[in-house]
Amino acid sequence: MRCAQNLALHELLGTNAKVASSQSNPFVGLSGMVVDETKNTLVLETQGRQVRIPKKGCTFVFTYEGRKTKVEGAQIAFRSEDRTKKARMKPFKNAKRR
Repeated sequence: MRCAQNLALHELLGTNAKVASSQSNPFVGLSGMVVDETKNTLVLETQGRQVRIPKKGCTFVFTYEGRKTKVEGAQIAFRSEDRTKKARMKPFKNAKRR
């Protein structure tokens, strides 16, 4: 089940995201809805335009069901279908178990 604690293990499309920090300053502070995802990038729709942001080197804050979750881009630098398969096999080190 997708919740704020294990959001990094699930599909990110449709969630709201903000770039909290980045090795590339122009991305810091950008926020919007995730409309596309590849192995190495997220595409955010922000202010009527789409911005492609590299996952590695960035820290994202995702908002899901009113709760904010901070995720390092390197933790989600997989194809979304591979990440969800890994979630079934073993939890990420930062995922909380219930």
